Amino acid sequence: MSSQGGEPTEREAPAQWGDEVAVAEAVEDPAYAIASADAPALTRPRLYYGWIMLPVATVALICTSPGQTFGASAFNPYLRESLGISATQLSAAYGLGTFLAALPMGYVGALMDRYGLRVTMTVVAMLFGGVCILVSQVMGLVTLFLAFLLLRMLGQGALGLLSANTLPFWFDRKLGSVEGLRNMGMAGAIAVVPAINLALIHSVGWRWAYVVLGIGVWAIMLPLMALVFRNRPEELGQRKDGEWIEGDRTESDRAAAEADAANSFTLGEALRTRAIWFAGAGMALWSMSGTGVMFHIIPLLGSRGLTEAEAAGLFGAFAFSLALTYLIGGMLADRLPLNVLLSVAAAGLVVSMALVWNAATTQMVLMAGIAMGLSQGLNVAALGPLLPRYYGRAHLGKIRGSMTTVMVAASSVGPLLVGGCYDLFGGYGPIMLLLTLLPLPLVGLSLLATPPRRTGALGPRRGSVA
Repeated sequence: MSSQGGEPTEREAPAQWGDEVAVAEAVEDPAYAIASADAPALTRPRLYYGWIMLPVATVALICTSPGQTFGASAFNPYLRESLGISATQLSAAYGLGTFLAALPMGYVGALMDRYGLRVTMTVVAMLFGGVCILVSQVMGLVTLFLAFLLLRMLGQGALGLLSANTLPFWFDRKLGSVEGLRNMGMAGAIAVVPAINLALIHSVGWRWAYVVLGIGVWAIMLPLMALVFRNRPEELGQRKDGEWIEGDRTESDRAAAEADAANSFTLGEALRTRAIWFAGAGMALWSMSGTGVMFHIIPLLGSRGLTEAEAAGLFGAFAFSLALTYLIGGMLADRLPLNVLLSVAAAGLVVSMALVWNAATTQMVLMAGIAMGLSQGLNVAALGPLLPRYYGRAHLGKIRGSMTTVMVAASSVGPLLVGGCYDLFGGYGPIMLLLTLLPLPLVGLSLLATPPRRTGALGPRRGSVA
């Protein structure tokens, strides 16, 4: 059973695949449906199921919104007022919860490698929806910390991780482009979810708003997992990118599995390559700097004489730039070396932090938002296909899970670092100087994040697709 992480069982495939619907109806369960050596010849399917999995993975990413900073931020004033806590206490509960939420991500990835995406994502979606409902019952600082811990662990962490690992099993040459489309869905969520959450709060109160969000996660995710989601194309007798295999499909399945295993790195092997460290450093720096600056953006730009409305304009420019860069960056990731994109992303981070630090007009604020979107968009566009292309898919869950741990932990440090330095120095100048200088070495070092080689691999490892 592929959903159990083992070798596929051989079953006779249906003789005809001409009807688009037949692709989905050909299997009665998640097991592989492949042709035996003496099975009738198959007709090429008109529909590649990966194009159905693309919106499914996008919806799963959007459903992480209740556990994302932009989704939770609308509730912050109401939490403070209802629970009688200070802004410092709220920030500390959120930061500590986020940091601890990062720790189990490697384990979540290992569960995915063992049991498959469909089973693991179904369990995570059930738990995440339940946690959203439980958040409505928080009564004080301790229970709020536990709520933040579970929201961040299951939403931003686990469900986001599993969504990111879905498309690499369906696409290779087109992976950058489809990842760009998936990430555009999150850019859209950044633009509309805060307004939706505020409308819910004003209509039913913040407690019932969380109940509605939890039920919404269940209502969207569980039917998708039960009726639509498939782990990989082999379950439907297909191949990555919709490739068609002539002749003995059983033998081609075996050869493909052997090639993927030989070209896949374990987590330990991946950690002995330089690419994962430089790519991870860029991701961690963006998570720390971007989260820290955005969490404090209103008082930070207020210290430069800008109004709240002018500071809020940064988010609109950021969301627009991010969506556009996700799309274009995804296409570039299929055509350019990924290490070059990582280097440009690091340069964009330097420019964006410098613009925020020196922003004195509305135009500079908008430019800073555009630069931040460009930087994050290129970083995500490069990192998404980098892991499966450099390190294979056999241990992808554990490798990306470990990277997610670093990302989430770094995002928890950013707000505390920016706020702490402000309290220590009485201004944002020193911390903004630090955040501007930190990514500078990565502009050059990221160019060293070239595809690793391993002895005994059956084929070359790629960093980009021509």
